Amino acid sequence: MATSAVSAKILSHPEASLYVGDLHSNVTATMLLQKFSTIGPILSIRVCRDMITRRSLNYAYVNFEEPIHAKRALDTMNFDLLYGRPLRIMWSQRAPDLRKTGVGNVFIKHLDKRIDSKLLYYAFSTFGNILSCKIMRNESGESCGFGFIHFETQEAADMAINKMNGTFLVYKKIYVARFQSCDSRPDSPCKFTNVFIKNFGDELDETQLHELFSKQGEIRSFKVERDEHGNSKGFGFCCFETAEEAEQAVKTLNGYSIGNKQLYVGRFEKKHQRLSEIKRKKELKKQESTNKYQGVNLYISNLDDTIDDEQLEKEFSNNGESKGFGFVCFSTPDEAVKAIEEMNGSTLGSKTLYVGLAERKQERRMRLIKEHKQQLQTSNISSQVGLLVRPQTNPKLQQEITDIRTTKHMAHVNSVECPNSIVVVGQERLAPTVINNATLQEQKQTLEEHSFLLTPQMQEELSGKITAILLEVDKTKLHVQKSPDLLKAKIEKAIGVLQAYEAKQANAAKPATTEPTDS
Repeated sequence: MATSAVSAKILSHPEASLYVGDLHSNVTATMLLQKFSTIGPILSIRVCRDMITRRSLNYAYVNFEEPIHAKRALDTMNFDLLYGRPLRIMWSQRAPDLRKTGVGNVFIKHLDKRIDSKLLYYAFSTFGNILSCKIMRNESGESCGFGFIHFETQEAADMAINKMNGTFLVYKKIYVARFQSCDSRPDSPCKFTNVFIKNFGDELDETQLHELFSKQGEIRSFKVERDEHGNSKGFGFCCFETAEEAEQAVKTLNGYSIGNKQLYVGRFEKKHQRLSEIKRKKELKKQESTNKYQGVNLYISNLDDTIDDEQLEKEFSNNGESKGFGFVCFSTPDEAVKAIEEMNGSTLGSKTLYVGLAERKQERRMRLIKEHKQQLQTSNISSQVGLLVRPQTNPKLQQEITDIRTTKHMAHVNSVECPNSIVVVGQERLAPTVINNATLQEQKQTLEEHSFLLTPQMQEELSGKITAILLEVDKTKLHVQKSPDLLKAKIEKAIGVLQAYEAKQANAAKPATTEPTDS
């Protein structure tokens, strides 16, 4: 009976594809291959990455050849450590319906910090097949005290809720309920009973503070934090019996005057909650500043060391009303555009200025990555295309499109589709740094293009053969690209060799003649 159940399970996932989550950002496909290949043959492994930054998204897909091997990996390797983190393995769910609807998904909170995903998995596995089990952790890897379990069926999830809600797990009473997404949760006000107090200094002692807060409701616990010498740190906590009493204390006592100080009373928040809120407010402030100065804030670089704020403002004041320093912020976008047009590339002091629109660090980084990616794509297309437009000296003639058929160097062109791609090559001298940094194949490609342009001007009928000869040189001789005169000399030498060879071949092809002899 058990064997048939396993077989049915394997057949329900014929693709034998596993989702592997909670990966460390440094985990690579090679590491996963070494880990999972001990189970059985693997077809492919893909670590999912951001399309722009190429950073790992912390999950991957492992595709086995046989479903039975995928099932074995799921049963034996779930929660194994890799790069210091436990793996979270589940069947790959191609259809998003199961993930989005939340069917079978259970939320658990008030968990002890010592409980990990593996222990939680085994505690709930008796109620049905578990697709995924995860405990949420903060940036330092500590448990946040809550997690999620995704059962295969809603019946198993309901059974787990009925049996486990309100029970004790590692000496703590846990709360278990159906998972609700943020959109489906009711907009109820946040309730709290624990209050944070600060800024009372030495004006009030613990007894006076307790008496002050006891007027707002019944207090369950009260504490003032102290240092190792027993002196007050100036902050403390008060836990009320009900949320209404705690809310009343915040409304009444927040801003309460104590001598020359004002008391701060607010809802108690854990450290990660405070940091998250501070980060949110900081990002919101940055975004507001960006929107406010969009198109009017300029970034200036390459300033001379002698330039100060006053001189910088003086130079740009002719283009409009300037606000601030370091960065120059104008009143309108038109003034900013005018400043860029007039000041970018101008000399200030002993240096040439760069002036452009100011960007946030993240926006600038994304833009540069995108531009770099586009340059790489353009470079790949240009290096693999097989059409070359040959410039003509006679303006009355149309440009002749010559198909360069050098099969040795065009073996991989068919693997890339480049419809209607034509490269127009001019007779320009390449920078030595470009040549030195290029690969051997790129150097030969450049030599092919430049020699093809020079050859027809001297010997049209031999151009194809001469180009092929030059392409046979090794890497140490490719330096001729740096000097057009040297390249021209090499071409002339190749012409002489070809002409001598063709003359020899022509003589050898002539029929031999003999004098008649008398019989």
